[in-house]
Amino acid sequence: MKSIKIGELKEQKEGFKAFIPAPFPPKGSFEFDSKILKKVDEATRLLGKLDGITKLLPDVDFFLSMYLRKDAASSSQIEGTMATMVDAIEAEVQSNASVPEDVNDILHYIKALNYGAKRVQQDNFPLALRFVRELHKQLMDNARSTHFSDPGEFRKSQNWIGGTRPDNARFVPPPVEDMHKALTDLESFMHSNDDMLTLVKAALIHAQFETIHPFLDGNGRTGRMLITFYLWKEGYLEKPVLFLSSYFKKYQKVYYERLFGYHFGDVSEWVDFFLDGVIEIAKEAIDIVGKITALRDKDMLKMQTLGKRAALSAALVLPKLYEQPIVNVATIQRWTNFSRVGSQSVINRFIDLGILLPKDKDKKYGQSYIYKKYIDIFSE
Repeated sequence: MKSIKIGELKEQKEGFKAFIPAPFPPKGSFEFDSKILKKVDEATRLLGKLDGITKLLPDVDFFLSMYLRKDAASSSQIEGTMATMVDAIEAEVQSNASVPEDVNDILHYIKALNYGAKRVQQDNFPLALRFVRELHKQLMDNARSTHFSDPGEFRKSQNWIGGTRPDNARFVPPPVEDMHKALTDLESFMHSNDDMLTLVKAALIHAQFETIHPFLDGNGRTGRMLITFYLWKEGYLEKPVLFLSSYFKKYQKVYYERLFGYHFGDVSEWVDFFLDGVIEIAKEAIDIVGKITALRDKDMLKMQTLGKRAALSAALVLPKLYEQPIVNVATIQRWTNFSRVGSQSVINRFIDLGILLPKDKDKKYGQSYIYKKYIDIFSE
């Protein structure tokens, strides 16, 4: 595929060069070679398989909540967050837990994903710029930030990527006026009833959004959310089961290089990298579903060794562990209405069965317990 003009650098009166997007999509169609088209076919086949097997999970929403946390952690880590998925799960259980301060980044991302999922499910809801601003507001409102992020509002001033100012930056996105023109083009592209392959279009939407960089902060995280919501809204996924942030984190240097190349016309290289991500993550998710199913079957067998009364109480708790795999006594009390002593007894049974482990063996008070084998499936 030949180089496509996405835009060009233009000198600004302030003494730096900014990227001015060309009308989007460019005149003429995007044409991709057979290698790309084969990858689209493979990615589509795997996503269909993933959609099918997730339907077999009796607790698919619990699976999704874990995948959502995994994506939130990976996407936040791309931006420099050090906290992990496990930190986020523990923070949800115990607000005063000794978790890293920047776990807040992950929790805000989870909040934004949950908000977006509810909005996308509404009838006749358009995937419009208003939705993008709403996602950003959920992500950045009262969130940790190195500078003013103006939650939910497109920027009113120049930003830049890398460097200390626009004239030594690696990339300077479009000035405000050009940014609004480019956003209008992108919104029209998202809604256009064209014959472009859906996965290719998702790749282009993400890359074009990152090129425009319309917020003062939080552009990468917002843009990565858009991928899943676009595919879901288009009916390409029955459930939002494709989250690419862990792939982008794994190949972070290549991710940035391919996006930078996209700005200057290397569209095919970016789309190829994106499709590799869909294929890798879909395979990983299919594998995870199989491992979850096997683990659940094994743990259900363990529970059958309990007496009738103990088995009934354990049956109340085990399914909820798939959504909340780090618990404390208060969590079990909330789930079961058992006394504190009764709730601790349930936890002790799960420890004896090898399902739960104390998270911090040296801690005497306020202990948390972790369903480690389950969390490890998502962390591998």
